[in-house]
Amino acid sequence: MRTLYLDCSMGAAGDMLNAALFELLDDEKKKLYVEKMNSLGLEGVSVVPEKSVKCGVVGTHMRVAVDGHEEHEHHHHHEHEHEHEHEHEHEHEHEHEHEHEHEHGHEHEHHHHSSPSDIEHIISHMPVSDAVKENSKAVYGLIAEAESHAHGVPVSEIHFHEVGTLDAVADVVGCSLLMELIAPEKVIASPVHVGAGHVHCAHGILPVPAPATAFILRGVPIYGGEIPVELCTPTGAALLKHFVSGFRDMPPMSVMSIGYGMGRKDLPRLNCVRALLGETADDKDAERVFELVCDIDDMTPERIAFAMEELLAKGALDVTTQAVGMKKSRPGTRLTVLCNEERRAELTQLIFRHTTTIGVRERECRRYSLERHTDYVGTEFGAVRVKEAQGFGVAKCKYEYEDLAAIARERDLALDEVAEMIDKGII
Repeated sequence: MRTLYLDCSMGAAGDMLNAALFELLDDEKKKLYVEKMNSLGLEGVSVVPEKSVKCGVVGTHMRVAVDGHEEHEHHHHHEHEHEHEHEHEHEHEHEHEHEHEHEHGHEHEHHHHSSPSDIEHIISHMPVSDAVKENSKAVYGLIAEAESHAHGVPVSEIHFHEVGTLDAVADVVGCSLLMELIAPEKVIASPVHVGAGHVHCAHGILPVPAPATAFILRGVPIYGGEIPVELCTPTGAALLKHFVSGFRDMPPMSVMSIGYGMGRKDLPRLNCVRALLGETADDKDAERVFELVCDIDDMTPERIAFAMEELLAKGALDVTTQAVGMKKSRPGTRLTVLCNEERRAELTQLIFRHTTTIGVRERECRRYSLERHTDYVGTEFGAVRVKEAQGFGVAKCKYEYEDLAAIARERDLALDEVAEMIDKGII
C-alpha cells in the first residue's frame, strides 16, 4: 500500500508541510506544482521553493511571499522593538487568522478582512481540481471552527486578515495540490510535538499550543517538550487533522523517497517536517485490537478462573494466562485480555474489579484471522458440528470437541477413534 508518513517530532506549519511534500515529487511534478501555485489568482502572492540547510541536513524551505514579503517580514514591520517575539516562530498563521475588524486598526488600516465565505469563494475560482478545492475548503473549515470556539463568536463572524489570508490560503491549497500529485493510499503521522511556553499574538500572550491549535488537535496525540517555542500552528494542525488517518509510530515500510520541509528558525534540533513515502503491507484484512495485560501474585486459581469467565462474558475476544516469575522470586500469573477498541475501558475496569492488580498495560495490535463458519455432518448419534475456516490461501476444518467428546463417552472410545469413524462413515 502506497503510504505517506509524516514525522511531526518538531511540529508542523503550513509552509513546512508543503516543502516536505514538494521534495517527494519528481522534477516534472515539481515544475508543475510551482507553475500551478503561481497561477492561482492570489494577487501579489509568489511561491518559491528554496534550498535550506539546518543541522547539516539539506531540505527545502517553501517561501510564500505576499508583495515580495514573507509573513513574518510584513507582520511586524511596525514593531522592530519586539524582535524577541520571533524566537518561537515557524510561522504564525494564528496571529492574523483571527484578527477582528477595528482591532489594531492603525496597524493594518490599508488592508481588508475576509470571512470564511470569502475564502470559500476565492478557493472555488482557482484553476485546480474539484478534489483540491474541496480538501482546501474542509481545512479552512477546521480553522474557522477553531477560531469561532476560541473567541466565542459564530463562524460567520470570524474575519481573517487579508495579508495573512493570502499566504495561508496558498499553504492550504498547496498542500491539497501536493496530496493529489503524490496520491498516497494512506496518510499517517507521528504524535505531534506542539512545543512549550507562550506565543505573542494580536490578542495578547497565549499558551502553547495556542487555543485554536489545541481545539483542532482534539483527539490527536500531542506532547510538549524542552523547546520553549510554538512548533505547531493552527494551519499545520488543520492540515494534519484533515489528511491524516492515524497518529502513531512509523509502521514497517519500504521507503521510496524522503522529504525535509524546513522551518525558518534555527533550533537545537532539526527544525523540519520529514515526509517518508513508501510501501507498507496491505492491512485491509487486519483487525485493530488491544491487549490488556497485568501480572498477579496474590490470587488463587479459582479467583483467576472466575475473572477470566467474567471477562469473556463481557466481550473479550480471548483471555489467557501464563506462569511468570515476579518480585521476591514469587511465582505469579500473567493475565492477557484481547479486545476491540470499544471494549477497552469496560474490560480494564473489570480487570481491576475482579483481580488484585493495581496496574494494567495496554498494547495495540493488528489481528489477522480466517473467515469462519460452522457446518454439520450427520451420524447415528445426531449431527456433529464441523468448524471450517478459510482465507490467506488456506482452508482448515475440524469437528467440534464437545460433540466428539459426547460420542466418545457414550461409546467408550477415544476422541481420535470417533473422528476417524465419522470420516469413514462408520457412524
